Amino acid sequence: MARIAIGGFQHETNTFAPLKATYRDFEQADGWPGLTEGAAILGTFDGINLPIAGFLESTRAKHDIVPLLWCSASPSAHVERDAYERIASRLLSLIKAAGSIDGIYLDLHGAMVTEHLEDGEGELLERIRAITGPDLPIVVSLDLHANVTRRMVRHASALVVCRTYPHVDLAESGQWSAEVLERLIKHGPLKKAMRRAEFLVPLTWQCTLIEPAQGIYRAVAQLQSMGGNTASASFAFGFPPADIAECGSVALAYAESQDAADAAADRLIGMVTGAERDFAGKVWDPDEAVAYAKQRALELKRPIILADTQDNPGAGGNSDSVGLLEALVRNRAEDAVFANLYDPKTAEIAHRAGEGAEISLGIGAWSGIPGHVPFKATFTVERLGDGSFTATGPFYRGNKMQLGPMALLRIGGTRIVVASRKQQAADQAMLRHLGIEPSAQKLLALKSSVHFRADFQPIAGEILIVAAPGANPVDHRSFAYQHLRKGVRLMPLSTEVSG
Repeated sequence: MARIAIGGFQHETNTFAPLKATYRDFEQADGWPGLTEGAAILGTFDGINLPIAGFLESTRAKHDIVPLLWCSASPSAHVERDAYERIASRLLSLIKAAGSIDGIYLDLHGAMVTEHLEDGEGELLERIRAITGPDLPIVVSLDLHANVTRRMVRHASALVVCRTYPHVDLAESGQWSAEVLERLIKHGPLKKAMRRAEFLVPLTWQCTLIEPAQGIYRAVAQLQSMGGNTASASFAFGFPPADIAECGSVALAYAESQDAADAAADRLIGMVTGAERDFAGKVWDPDEAVAYAKQRALELKRPIILADTQDNPGAGGNSDSVGLLEALVRNRAEDAVFANLYDPKTAEIAHRAGEGAEISLGIGAWSGIPGHVPFKATFTVERLGDGSFTATGPFYRGNKMQLGPMALLRIGGTRIVVASRKQQAADQAMLRHLGIEPSAQKLLALKSSVHFRADFQPIAGEILIVAAPGANPVDHRSFAYQHLRKGVRLMPLSTEVSG
């Protein structure tokens, strides 16, 4: 039996987003649990699709687990310096207090940027190494969108990346991390290999339900299932809306021999480079999308989904832009739902007015992005909710959602799901909480890039990627990169490069 310390500190940072992550954002529950410390970790995550849950499921019966702390905040702009230092310092103090341990497992994201650090995870791992020394096995699970840095690779014994987007295998990635950590504790260190692609892949085309990403992750699984010298193989697409030097896609391999690690990493990055031209697809103008979707919904008798990808709160958008909503109303859409609009003030006003009331106000567009203005109209308050419910879809599976006061507003044939906490519309339970049956709608406009597919794609007649206003542009050439290393193609096959 080994003595293993476990913890987590998650944030995905869009450095171009309008609002930063505060300490309070890590403290409070939203789509995931709030800051959890000590023994509470052992029960909080049971049955939830998170890496730490999978790690615990694999290890708690056979090892002595020392719980540290775990927290996450919804994607946003930079993590405030105060928040990072308070949480990192507490985590380090808990590691010091843990006494003699045989290994550490950390549930990190891999794309954290703070007000004072480009590489939040690399800095954290370096500080941990200053406590533990170079030899203690440290295994880290990472998100598929991790911007893996050389510093992270240097200080972690192994980095293990999830393999699906939508991320329906987060818990499984924790289980894989447990296997690697047990191997390191028993047999000692592995050789490492890291390879980097020199072009950025838009989030919408990182989806593993479609090619070429689907085939790349099949190859990852095959490499690891072959056994032999390769103990772990991973590929991270990276998170393009992060203006840091080491943004982008990375292949990782850990093996008994350096030759085996190099061969695995070379194979994966070769597949990515060879598929560069296939990371593309149609992006729709809002009015064009609504007009097309109205007709297709009549033909297919199933909901047409409009992915409001550029205001995806899962990519740092504030989930408060109203460009696609305006297109729905302007084009007189019927049986349409717009979700989720993050607007605590509007939710409060709706709750004060009560169900059945009419309220006249401007909604959304409160985060201050230049050129964005609220949508002013008169709305009917159809339904109110407290924002507390259990997620039922594959991505948020089993989590107790805490989205604060929620309201369902109607204008014409369009209904608007308003929430008091920011969370992407990736679970049908968010709509059912306010009395909406998603499968009965004609149009579903969802603030999400890909995660919605896990729960909504099975009911969809067709999915359209829509470029309405937001902080997560599909075309990276619109980002004003200042720190991205030189020579990176900003889009697949693009002639425009960084630097």
